[in-house]
Amino acid sequence: MCAAVLSLEAITLGLTTPVMITVADVGTGTALAVGLGLAVACFLVAGMLRGEWAYALGWLLQLGAIGLGLVVPLMFFLGSVFALLWGTAYFLGRKIERERAAAYAARRGADG
Repeated sequence: MCAAVLSLEAITLGLTTPVMITVADVGTGTALAVGLGLAVACFLVAGMLRGEWAYALGWLLQLGAIGLGLVVPLMFFLGSVFALLWGTAYFLGRKIERERAAAYAARRGADG
């Protein structure tokens, strides 16, 4: 679920690039570096979620998306929505993994 959130967030962050250039008057190079940089980072982290450290990077990306609201005010809202989705996916995923491990342990105990 977390990878899906990051992938959708990457699209949103990539689409902020033209907004930064046309509406917020951010330089083209800066807008490309920030908007597309965050988008690429989201895609990369989505592919690396096998390690626990990648989830920490995911949380940092959420802060970056919200922080982009300083340039594009709508990103305060959109970044918060994605942070909420990320948190929900993260904590529900952890809960499902705990329950799956407990069910597997119970089944192994019944079989043994």
